[in-house]
Amino acid sequence: MRSKPKLPLWSIVTPLAGWAAFGAAMATNAGWAEHAWLIVALLGSVLAAVHHAEVIAHRLGEPFGTCVVALAVTIIEVGLIVSIMMAGGPGAEALPRDTVMAAIMIVLNGIIGACLLVGGIRHGEQAYVQTGVSAALATVATMSVITLVLPNFVTSERGPYYAPEQLAFVGSVSLILYCTFILVQTKRHSDYFVPDEAMQEAAEPENKPDLNERSVWLSAALMVVALIIVVVLAKTLAPLLEAGVAASGAPKALVGVIIAAIVLLPEGMTAIRAAIGNRLQTSLNLALGSVLASIGLTIPAVAALALILDWKLVLGISPANMILLLLTLLVSTLSLSTGRTTIMQGALHLVLFGVFLFMLIVP
Repeated sequence: MRSKPKLPLWSIVTPLAGWAAFGAAMATNAGWAEHAWLIVALLGSVLAAVHHAEVIAHRLGEPFGTCVVALAVTIIEVGLIVSIMMAGGPGAEALPRDTVMAAIMIVLNGIIGACLLVGGIRHGEQAYVQTGVSAALATVATMSVITLVLPNFVTSERGPYYAPEQLAFVGSVSLILYCTFILVQTKRHSDYFVPDEAMQEAAEPENKPDLNERSVWLSAALMVVALIIVVVLAKTLAPLLEAGVAASGAPKALVGVIIAAIVLLPEGMTAIRAAIGNRLQTSLNLALGSVLASIGLTIPAVAALALILDWKLVLGISPANMILLLLTLLVSTLSLSTGRTTIMQGALHLVLFGVFLFMLIVP
């Protein structure tokens, strides 16, 4: 019998090379040449994380594979936010708000828009299980409004802040909603998130090797290694990004958007590749799962730290961002309400993402 294929060598070496590049940069006075190598190492680690995420998702199947990938990335994202906040500095109190807002817009408009557009261009029309998507969108809408919009209108504390009691309550509610969604997605109603037989027959083969169990476990470990180095390198490059953003005169919030985009890049690439293969259900599971994890884990974690360390968190977003957030939720609900999508929905979401970026740079 033929032995099952092994992991490609590049997917094993690249994350380790990323750590080596980071260690070399820390051991020397990193200049522009070292920063260029760190950027190359960052991109290589992202590609490796995408490969290993696809291997795990393929082995576990839906919805467990995409759930594990989204959870792993978001836990590391929370670690990045907390580490930067612990270091302090100007604007640190608004970092969770900027990161969560950026994650929502990147996922709902950028990643989902790209998936719907490229999938529509290649396949004309794509299908998904609408009940699961509707449940995810309802949860996203609830958590995003109570964490980012409601703080501007409370009276116990002058906005955009929550009083300590309110912050504890909102953090608890966000965690409860996320855990409830995970229970529904993986146990109670997992069929809402699994493509039916017609969708599976229409999907293109994944062209992913059927690896043995040892290789899958190795892939899981390497995915964690790759994701951690992605976050570490993003944090290392953050001062360079801050200097570039400051020199260009753009708002400091743009740094948070860039870092969030780098952290979400592995999930985004995996989702887009699934859409190209006519596996839109996988794309939506991954995208919506990642934004739910971003809110449902980030807010409780930073809320708990803020209460323990007596931090003052800025959670309320600006009026312009409130309009864009509510418009995004409305368009997402309408565009993902029929069980089928075309390039029209993709174009709408990408336009909204472009408006968000433009208004951030030119407020």
